[in-house]
Amino acid sequence: MPIRVLIVDDQTLLRATFRVLIDSCDDLEVVAEASDGQQAVELARVHHPDVVLMDIRMPGTDGLAATEAICNDKDLHDTRVLVLTTFQSDEHVAQALHLGASGFLGKNTTADALLDGIRTIAAGDALLSPAATRSLITRLLSTPGTGPDVPPERLAALTPREREVVRLAAVGKSNTEIADELFLSVLTVRTHIQHARAKVGARDRAQLVALAYQSGLVSGR
Repeated sequence: MPIRVLIVDDQTLLRATFRVLIDSCDDLEVVAEASDGQQAVELARVHHPDVVLMDIRMPGTDGLAATEAICNDKDLHDTRVLVLTTFQSDEHVAQALHLGASGFLGKNTTADALLDGIRTIAAGDALLSPAATRSLITRLLSTPGTGPDVPPERLAALTPREREVVRLAAVGKSNTEIADELFLSVLTVRTHIQHARAKVGARDRAQLVALAYQSGLVSGR
């Protein structure tokens, strides 16, 4: 069964381009298009897509508000939001993830990266582009009170393999990329991430990444 995608963007040409690209893949299918956040929420409730490809800056209800509404809707528990925007600012990255988005890619990404991103999100994994990861870490490290509420010493509980997986996640690599680099299965990488989050008390992947930087496991430089 193909991955069902809802495209949300106020630019008609971009929506059409995304539709052609996504529908060209046998395992992906566009079920609807929305031109603003309010329409996105309404169509999500009608079609229950697997992934919502969400723009942030739109007239009326923007992508952040729509992301919050979709992620807080219990009937859309299995719907995941992949934010795709020109503006990979630290504020947008942090807000989108805080509101429940599962991933964040810039519109300058390649077609293959976008398609792989949709598949990654649909599989239940989080996805941050390297630029988005750097923006998120910059914000978390420079703003008091936005980092994890767990001490860096908690990383001592991680196995060497878990530490390596967390390190690669912290530089913006997806589970698939980590699996390829470490010669592991994607399921094994996902399990290591889940175990690491549980051991350090991280709420989500973004918080785990922030802890990796705060603890010195990964250099901010």
